Amino acid sequence: MRVLVLGSGVVGTTSAWFLRAAGHEVTVFERQPGVALETSRANGGQVSVSHSEPWANPGAPLKILKWLGKDDAPLLFRLRPELRQWLWGLAFLRECLPHRTARNIRRLVALGLHSRRMLAELRETLDLDYDRRGGGILHFYTDPRDFEASVRAVRLMGELGCERRSLSADEAVALEPALAPMRARIAGADFCAEDESGDAHRFSEQLATRAAAVGVRFLFSTTVTRLITVGGRLTAVEALGADGWPVRHSADAVVVALGVQSVPLLAPLGIHPRIYPAKGYSATFEVTAPAAAPTLSLTDDEYKLVFSRLGETLRVAGTAEVGGHRRDLNLVRCDALTRRAAALFPGACDYARPRYWTGMRPLTPSNVPYIGASPIRGLYLNTGHGTLGWTLAAGSGQLIADIVSGRSTAVAWPEVIG
Repeated sequence: MRVLVLGSGVVGTTSAWFLRAAGHEVTVFERQPGVALETSRANGGQVSVSHSEPWANPGAPLKILKWLGKDDAPLLFRLRPELRQWLWGLAFLRECLPHRTARNIRRLVALGLHSRRMLAELRETLDLDYDRRGGGILHFYTDPRDFEASVRAVRLMGELGCERRSLSADEAVALEPALAPMRARIAGADFCAEDESGDAHRFSEQLATRAAAVGVRFLFSTTVTRLITVGGRLTAVEALGADGWPVRHSADAVVVALGVQSVPLLAPLGIHPRIYPAKGYSATFEVTAPAAAPTLSLTDDEYKLVFSRLGETLRVAGTAEVGGHRRDLNLVRCDALTRRAAALFPGACDYARPRYWTGMRPLTPSNVPYIGASPIRGLYLNTGHGTLGWTLAAGSGQLIADIVSGRSTAVAWPEVIG
């Protein structure tokens, strides 16, 4: 079939690869001049199946109320007179119910484990080099109550097939000596040896190069403006190229992997995925004292930040700001990243010259992405991965390729509802 993939972030690029591997003729549309230049450009770098707990959980509402109005809060809701935000917020509160949170965790872990396997297969088969660091992810806690609560999560992850073990503060420092200066403040930690980190942007670039070599066509600086249907079936997309003229491209199937941009594109067809932008931030620092910088990828539970060594740099990322569509940098949130990194790892990096970034994460109320067929024949979704795009990308790409091809899937997945 002729399959058009809309978007070349890490999710769109993996979708294109697996669709081509399934024997389809694949064309990718991307409004930027290259792959993975928006949400996938400078994320936290973690492939963290062990931390697939969604933002929506029983403890979230109280924390959100406590964080309201704090510009440096880990999860900040900026309430707006916008119906879509309020409807999304109500759906988010519903997903905080214990039984719904448990269901969402099961789905995310199942897809995450599959995705981790698919990522390893791609890396080894295609010889991809994207600053990967194995050895696991260490999650440390400074509040004894949060550490106590994490023990239950560790048990649940084990039941779902993801090994994650609790550690004492001394064991955590033994695994990551760079945490030694704050040993007295660590209440405990947990560790998943199978998780890893790496540069999603570099991965996407290299996978796109391999995909182009086997026949995938990439149309950069091309913005899709309309999905065209005839008799309840998608037949083509309309796109504006660099010359500004609209061109119609016919297709047998279309996969929408546009993150937050999926919503306005799908709306004219009566498809309204519950996706709202959550602005995430990162700071990238040059490492100047390697011995003082962490080598393991870390999650700081108190500040909800992640730390990943990517080559000769340290990437610090986190926070989610739910409250609009602007991509301008909030300097208060940027400064919070630098202050925390410098406090944890003094002298490790050149903190005077941070490279700040922000991107719009496509967040569903449940954190579970939309992967599968839409009510329009020939139209498929692979979007809404929120904070777990890098973790879930390879599995999502393989899953959507199976669905488009009419094959049984390795992971049971709910149908997309328009």
